[in-house]
This record gives sequence, C-alpha cells and structure tokens, in this order.
Amino acid sequence: MSQKERKTPLVDELEKGPWPSFVKEIKSVDNPKAKDLLGVLERSYQDKIGHWKHGGLVGVMGYGGGVIGRYNDLPDEYPNVAEFHTLRVNQPSGWFYTSDVLRKLCDIWEEHGSGITNMHGSTGDIIFLGCSTEELEPTFAALTELGFDLGGSGSCMRTPSCCAGMARCEWACYDTMGLTHDLTMEYQDELHRPPFPYKFKFKMAGCPNDCVASVARADLSIIGTWRDEIQIDQEAVREYANSSELNVLEDVVERCPTGCMRYNGQLEIDDENCVKCMHCINVMPKALAPGKERGATILIGSKAPIIGGALLSSVLVPFLEMEPPYEDLKELIEAIWDLWAEHGKNRERVGEFIQRVGLGNFCDEIGLDVAPEMVIQPRTNPYIFYEMDTADY
Repeated sequence: MSQKERKTPLVDELEKGPWPSFVKEIKSVDNPKAKDLLGVLERSYQDKIGHWKHGGLVGVMGYGGGVIGRYNDLPDEYPNVAEFHTLRVNQPSGWFYTSDVLRKLCDIWEEHGSGITNMHGSTGDIIFLGCSTEELEPTFAALTELGFDLGGSGSCMRTPSCCAGMARCEWACYDTMGLTHDLTMEYQDELHRPPFPYKFKFKMAGCPNDCVASVARADLSIIGTWRDEIQIDQEAVREYANSSELNVLEDVVERCPTGCMRYNGQLEIDDENCVKCMHCINVMPKALAPGKERGATILIGSKAPIIGGALLSSVLVPFLEMEPPYEDLKELIEAIWDLWAEHGKNRERVGEFIQRVGLGNFCDEIGLDVAPEMVIQPRTNPYIFYEMDTADY
C-alpha cells in the first residue's frame, strides 16, 4: 500500500476534540518516516500490542549515551521506520534560544531525520525523534558544528536543567543557569560515558517555588533559599490591606502553614518558624521578598515510579552558599557518587539506595553531619537506640 493510500481510522480519532493533537502535527510533517510512524501506531491500536523494540548498541563514536535505540518489529511493512532512534540534544541553560538557532536545528533534523521533535523532553533535552543508524554520525557532526552536544541517556548523569533563574525571575536566590552550565562542563565523562548503577538527575530551581519540579523528579534537587529574614515593605503591605485585591489576614496570614505571621496594621513574621513556602511572597510580591543572605537547600532522592514507588526529595543540606566554583557542592556530589556507584544495585536510584542502607549510614559514609531538617516526620517508634562513646564518662 502506498503512503497516500494508507488509512489510519483509529489514529484519526485522536484529532477530534478541543485539545491539541500530536497526530495532526505528525501529519503536517512532509517526511516518509512520519507517515510510516502513524501506520505503525495504527497497527499497534489494531493488534493491541506495541510494535517497537527498545535498545540496541547504537550511538556516536566515543559516547556511551545520548542515543536511544528504537527498532520496529515490522520492518518489511514499514521500512521507513525500521530504525527510529531518538537523539537527546543538550539544551542551553534555561532553554534560551535565538530564532536563528532554532531554524538551524530544524534544518539539521529535516536533512538527517524524521523532522519530528519534542521541545523538550522530561529531563530538558531537545528530542530528535526518528533517526536511522547511518545518519547518527552525520547528525552529530552537524550539531557539534552548530555548538550543540548530545545529552545524557542510560546509567549516567542526565542532562542538568534549570529554571530561567536570575535571567527572568526576581525571586531567584542563586544563578541557576550559571550552575547548570558549570556542572555540565565539569562532569562531561559522567554525562557521556555511563558510570553509575542507574540514572542521576540534577535540577536547579532558583527559589522555593521550584518551577522545574525538582523536588519530585531529581536525584539531587538544588533549590534556592535564604537564611535571614524575609524583606518587608510595611507601606506596601498597608497598600495591599487597603485595596480590594486581597484580604491580608484571610489570604496571607491565615494561610501560612506554620502560623508564623501576624498582622495588626503591621506585618510580623517569626522567621525562625518560616518554612520558605513562598506563599506570602507570591501573594504580595510588591511588599515581600526573599532575604538577602541567599543560597540553596540541597535535597536528594526523588524519582518517578518505575522501579518501586515514587519518591520526593529529602533535605540533605539545609543551606549551602552558591558561588562559583561551587567547590562545596561538587565535593558533596562526588562523595555521593563514589558511595552509590560502589554499593548501589543495578537500576537502583540513589533515593532507593538511601532507603535500603538508611539515611544515617549514608550520611556517615559521605562524611555529612545529620541535621534536624533531614527529619521528614516525627518518630513513630517509641524505642530509641543509640551508641554512647564510653570516653564521655
């Protein structure tokens, strides 16, 4: 059957309705790979099984990651997608592009691949969907000439990503884009040549709003924070109180999760009990701002429910200054990697590793002092076991 005669009634159902349709978008791509791709999807809906095989030793010379092998198990019927590999391309920090660069990326992909992209993948990469094996090296050569590198895949450090930080946001407590670029350059081996039991993701958020959702999907979440008092403009607070925009008591004070705020013509904040939720700052941005002593909280261990259940990050370091060359952060990162790489099981994320060995043992091994902020919830076991140093008697 020719490409023009191919019928896809089941797939066509996904064009109906008010929502955007990936089927409509793929049909707009003038490429034989795109047409065969929809044909395979139609067969999958008919047969109620997937017709794709994941894996295969494909890649570019010298790299152990960045290319994800995809093979169709119906190559005679759909020859244009017999090989449909995915390339992950390392995105610029904060996803800032010029229109000229975007056009050049599209030109490269239209010449060498399917023309189908995903801007961006969950990790943050530019995703090129649908490359044949013979076109991998030419695509890579064209990308490097443009100034782009491949991102991470497999059991490696995945492509670091971040929010726009100080480039766009007044609440950013450190330079997320600067740190992302620094870590990407520093750990090229860990990015391109998988050395770990499983994937390891960095995500940089400039403030506790965590616009990149690092607390839910990063093995190491670096979230901007402050450790002094929230900055208050009392005159601006009174302007909010006298306006019809909000009720300071109901919308701000009573919604504080720790009840650390008071208002009686003057806003008072018990900063020692503030948990940096950002609610008050988000609601009254003209009156409140993060403190001046800024840095980041380092959290560890979140993941999606692939092996085992989903995990949210736990606090590892309550406050760390974030200034180049980030030596303290890198010392911590490398201590974590050394321990996990040595003792982690195959396909065991670092959060699962910590659950298995215990946070106390983990902190001992990486040389990190425990802190109250590491406690997720109060102890439910009434029996407390501890070791006493006999030298203290």
